[in-house]
Amino acid sequence: MNEKPSLAARAGSALGHATSSAAHGTREAIRKNPKANRVYRTTVGVVGGTTVALGVVLIPLPGPGSLVAIGGLALLGTEFEPAKKASNKANALARKALVAANEKRKRRAARRAAAADAAADAAAEAEAEAGAGAAEAEAASTHRADA
Repeated sequence: MNEKPSLAARAGSALGHATSSAAHGTREAIRKNPKANRVYRTTVGVVGGTTVALGVVLIPLPGPGSLVAIGGLALLGTEFEPAKKASNKANALARKALVAANEKRKRRAARRAAAADAAADAAAEAEAEAGAGAAEAEAASTHRADA
């Protein structure tokens, strides 16, 4: 499965690398100033914590609540090591869940296809039996007419 990435994927990757290096330089400048660093980390903590809280509140509702919470963890993980570890674990669990859901979807589709094939075979068999019965009835009526 070594497919060449699409043009959009390559462009997105290049943009991501450029943005990352620009953000890295900005972040280094912020780290040099203790007051700006404190404000920055506090802001990241508040925004990330709010995003996680919002995601947790949204989990019981239909929609991407858990993804919002994972996004908040990722945001917190940019500045706080424990959040980064939790984010990595959550991402791994999300990947496992995605693989399991895809496998279940494939099994369900295969079962439905098998059921449809069985129904088509049964219909064809019933049609063949009906056709054979009609031919026998016609042969019998022709035989009676000859006699």
